[in-house]
Amino acid sequence: GHWGGAAPVALTNVPRMRHHGASVCDEFIGCAMRTIIVANAPNLDISPYLGLIDEAALLIAADGGARALMRQGIYPQIVIGDLDSLTSDDQAILLEHGVELQRFPRAKDETDLELALLEAARRGAQVIDVVGALGGRWDHTFANGALLALPALADRKVRLLDDRQELFVVRDQAEISGKVGDTVSLLPLSVEARGVTTQGLQYPLHEATLHYEQARGVSNVLLEVPARVTLRSGLLLVVHHDDGGQYQWNTNPDAA
Repeated sequence: GHWGGAAPVALTNVPRMRHHGASVCDEFIGCAMRTIIVANAPNLDISPYLGLIDEAALLIAADGGARALMRQGIYPQIVIGDLDSLTSDDQAILLEHGVELQRFPRAKDETDLELALLEAARRGAQVIDVVGALGGRWDHTFANGALLALPALADRKVRLLDDRQELFVVRDQAEISGKVGDTVSLLPLSVEARGVTTQGLQYPLHEATLHYEQARGVSNVLLEVPARVTLRSGLLLVVHHDDGGQYQWNTNPDAA
């Protein structure tokens, strides 16, 4: 199953050199190789994610995501994509720092982030956190959420991280951590998600069917930590907001 957790917190005095080949251990994922992918969101500030980046065994930039890293004096192991968001000077600096540039034709079937996810999977990453995948162009944001359903990611734990929210896909079962009162939405990524059962959410589901074109799963509330969700078939996109109930009309889950 997949997992949830609170949004990353900005850290101070974070070293800019990471531990290559490191593994990471925590209560949600156990010990596994963590990969960070930085996508090319407009005006991306990676400072809230420096702690995660420092722990990463592998750091990949999807095309212009490299510029957000370079602004912090950080250089990934790999930059992948058509590289149309990087100037020739950017590319020269990356090469000087030993970065592997994987250049693809601009006329290609995959987006740069899709290529980065597939490369991380090819290299054996078991835990993949993606920053810079949300915001900006809505078509990119929508497609980036759908990329979590890639078959190549089926046995891996993959999250899209943004300011106080995270997205991940459930294929069978998941635990959702955070704080009591946090907003949680369960959105089908398939035509139907069948046999959906939840524990620890304010609006419980039991063997329910959620439909792609209906909004039934939007804005549930975390009552127990961790909450649990299972399903028998289909795919669910979990959107967990680290909001403590600020997105709810009634922030007291016990009120009538």
